[in-house]
Amino acid sequence: MSHYAFVPDFLAVYERAVAAFGQGKRGPDQVVSPADTAWLAANGIAAQHLYDYAEDHYGYGGEPGPAQALAIESIRRDYFLNAQGGVASAVRLDDSTMPTKADAVRGIAWLPRLLPKARAKLRGELPPSLMYGCGGDRRFFKDHDIAPAEFLNLVWRHEGNPDAVVEWVVRRSAQR
Repeated sequence: MSHYAFVPDFLAVYERAVAAFGQGKRGPDQVVSPADTAWLAANGIAAQHLYDYAEDHYGYGGEPGPAQALAIESIRRDYFLNAQGGVASAVRLDDSTMPTKADAVRGIAWLPRLLPKARAKLRGELPPSLMYGCGGDRRFFKDHDIAPAEFLNLVWRHEGNPDAVVEWVVRRSAQR
């Protein structure tokens, strides 16, 4: 694995996944080749996430796009390699325990749902049923002027202190 070549290699995998989806292939095992799946896993990234990006690319006018995906997955990769020592978590977030989409904290809807989702993304514990950076997440990020990778990094910086994340979001939202 070349650390230096991560960016162009990731973008190439991303483009192949989007192209495969555009050709009518469905499911991570159809959109992401076995070689690309192995490369992604070595970098702490699930093939499911590339499938989600490809699916949203076609369903949401190119969003989140390669730049956002790269930024998000770079944070995930850094956490995987440096905080997890390159060892994937065996834990998966139980999506039935997630707050509802309408739940709010300090008057900010979606944030209670986004916090556990971001923690799970950071740790590589998202189930296939959830996507960090989905349409609802993107709407939240746009409404509060927060980059998805910025939020993921914030969750890492304040790991174990969700109140600090909430306070940061409240301050950022007030600046809009």
